[in-house]
Amino acid sequence: MGSLDGRVVLITGAGRGIGREEALLFAAEGAKVVVNDPGVAIDGTGGDGGVADAVVKEIVARGGQAVANTDSVADWRGAQRMVDTAVQAFGDLHVVVNNATIERNRAMVNLSEEDFDDVVAVKLKGTFAVTRWAARHWRARFEAGDRIDRAVINTSSGSGLLNPLPTQASYAAGNAGVAAMTTVGALELGRYGVRVNCISPSMARTRLTLEVPGMSAEPSPGRFDPLHPSTSAPIAAYLATSTCPLTGQVLSVRGGSVAVNHGWSRGATIDKDGLWTVAELAEQVPGLPMSDPFDKLADALGRALGPAGQSEIQEMINTLLDHGAEEPADSWK
Repeated sequence: MGSLDGRVVLITGAGRGIGREEALLFAAEGAKVVVNDPGVAIDGTGGDGGVADAVVKEIVARGGQAVANTDSVADWRGAQRMVDTAVQAFGDLHVVVNNATIERNRAMVNLSEEDFDDVVAVKLKGTFAVTRWAARHWRARFEAGDRIDRAVINTSSGSGLLNPLPTQASYAAGNAGVAAMTTVGALELGRYGVRVNCISPSMARTRLTLEVPGMSAEPSPGRFDPLHPSTSAPIAAYLATSTCPLTGQVLSVRGGSVAVNHGWSRGATIDKDGLWTVAELAEQVPGLPMSDPFDKLADALGRALGPAGQSEIQEMINTLLDHGAEEPADSWK
């Protein structure tokens, strides 16, 4: 029995690096996986449908279930199609892992409008677009009486939260926006049984980081490699389990160190000299100090509007959401 048995999971950017490792682990834990990846270069150019197919074949060869999707998350209808792919292939969708990203590193004085827009389109708009279409599916299922746990796991970066680097203005801005959107998503989608969290990997060896000094060094044979992109996968898998209580949290991951962020600050950590298991994380992560996004909002509103109980605050949130619930003209076209 795996920790994700029966869960249908869509993972974007799952053809290489961190996303690939997540796809392999999720499948090994019993999930049915939609492997999304258009196979583009680091800067978002080109495309190769074989990248996603290769991961699907690897999962199937290991006895798992997976299908490929090659749409871009920056394509509004493409985001809808990948959600539809999950439902058509496996009958439902329980978890979205927003991992896709591209990078164009240039000094701000040389960063073009196109460069900035393209990076933010994948990292920030793409995270929103996929989550939005998944949330519409989940809302419909919830209103039809299907009251089960759903989850979104966003992916930020240490480069956007704890150590923004020169030449990464667009990348840092997109990642910081994803972390902020995580909290809003948790507050809005909780009414449909959806939890929204975020992982923020740092110092992982991927195509995007190979030029960083020291990142290409290989560990001694048989030793744990803290730079391997697989270090993030167990944390994402834990957040995807139906019994995980967390929502509205940003978890920093660096090797075997996991911390709950508090705004732009890294909080208390749990550490292991090796890969975590989902069971170990389920035992230890809930004990880390963390703030509830609902409590933070209630406190802010309470100071502005006077004391109010949680039920009153929740009713206020629901009223705001319902007031903005008018359907756009092209919702389902």
